[in-house]
Amino acid sequence: MLPAANRHKARSTRSGDVVSSLPSARPARRRSLPVVDEPKSSLATDGRRRFIYPADVTGRFATARKAVFLLLIAIYAALPWITIGGHPALFLNVERREFYLFGGVFNAQDMWMTVFLFTGAAFGLVVVTATLGRVWCGWACPQTVFLDGVFRRIERIVEGPHDKRRRRDDGPWSLDKLWRKIVMHALFLGTSFLLAHVLLAYFVSVRSVLSFVVHRPSEHVEVFIGVSALTLVLYFNFAWFREQFCVVLCPYGRLQSALFDSDSLIVGYDVGRGEPRGKTKKENAGDCVDCLRCVAVCPTGIDIRNGLQMDCIACTACIDACDEIMDRLGRERGLIRYDSQNGLAGEPRKFWRPRMFVYAALGTLGILAASFAFSQRNAFDANLLRSVGAPYEVDGPVVRDAFHLHIVNKHSRVTTFTVEPRVAPNAEFLVPIRTVTLPPLGSADVPVFVTVQRASFRAEFPVRIAVVPNVGSAVEVTAAFLGPEKP
Repeated sequence: MLPAANRHKARSTRSGDVVSSLPSARPARRRSLPVVDEPKSSLATDGRRRFIYPADVTGRFATARKAVFLLLIAIYAALPWITIGGHPALFLNVERREFYLFGGVFNAQDMWMTVFLFTGAAFGLVVVTATLGRVWCGWACPQTVFLDGVFRRIERIVEGPHDKRRRRDDGPWSLDKLWRKIVMHALFLGTSFLLAHVLLAYFVSVRSVLSFVVHRPSEHVEVFIGVSALTLVLYFNFAWFREQFCVVLCPYGRLQSALFDSDSLIVGYDVGRGEPRGKTKKENAGDCVDCLRCVAVCPTGIDIRNGLQMDCIACTACIDACDEIMDRLGRERGLIRYDSQNGLAGEPRKFWRPRMFVYAALGTLGILAASFAFSQRNAFDANLLRSVGAPYEVDGPVVRDAFHLHIVNKHSRVTTFTVEPRVAPNAEFLVPIRTVTLPPLGSADVPVFVTVQRASFRAEFPVRIAVVPNVGSAVEVTAAFLGPEKP
């Protein structure tokens, strides 16, 4: 895949002769395309930014995306309020190192599990991209969801259709332009402020966020500064930076050439059917009437007819726009469509190819490794530690070691633990507290004293104590009993 600055260099200077950027191009199926002096994009070849005014579009994909955006935004806003087992469905209390994930309870000692979480998510994105293309970018990425689903809708409501917005921005300042800009950016800032507080609720709980809001900022200066900074970042991103995040900052778009192959699903233009472009009554013209409607609705300003491009986020706006034109002309839909590069070139699309077999094998190994690792995790932690001070105490005819049993409840509910010392030769146990009841992620230290007759002590030996929860399996912990060496 060619970067925006070099895509036009791949095209021949001979009129009507094109070398496509699609790796699966079939010369027999391709008709000649006009010379492209400079590809359309939100980034000019000299690095300047072209501000995009995407036109409104309706259609099956636009309707489906609205429903998906609404669902994802609702989930994002609702998760801090939804409780499972008395705790938020997703709550990351970094300060206390307590993490709640859809009924699961985790603490800092479980951070190793995030390796499987992040690698699994990255691997899943690779597999999805190889099969469904950039469906994540166009349908589920937070940048797309909030930009197209919230901020651009605010912009359309306040400033009107794209052509009016463009003319107003290109024209001189007026009262009409001024009040619209003030209202729009006030709404942008307020929405960013709201999104920042929802994100904060994932880390400090909804109750704490509500408390922060009703109290003076001086009572929680650090939180106020953090939320204010996040609000400004979100405002800058969604009010001005916009598609530049996808084109300039996000590395995912630049990985397409490695993740895609000729059978990956993409949003593409059927060159064989559409070329040569011409008016409806032009003899021997293809189905493309060069109306530029696909360019007008593109949120990154590209021309999908130039082939697969890094800027394309597979938002499907061009599909709906082109289908609308085809319907008006009485022609078959699908000139621009979801298809593979092979499919667009008239070849059958294959799902199972070498890379998919490799992905299946790696995915199976990953699932097995994660399942084994998670199965080794106990629903509570128990450690038998030596108490601070001398390693042992000689009290007349006996030797005494002092320990403390540290228990952490990682169940999602209140759990009672019973402490059961295991029999040791010539040893006597004193456990003042035999049962402990702990809330989720609650902890307790239980003192344990072990006494051995000095005359019978020969060498250190293991002290074993079982911790038995009222639900689940017991865990046995061990520590060494120490005493004076024999002369």
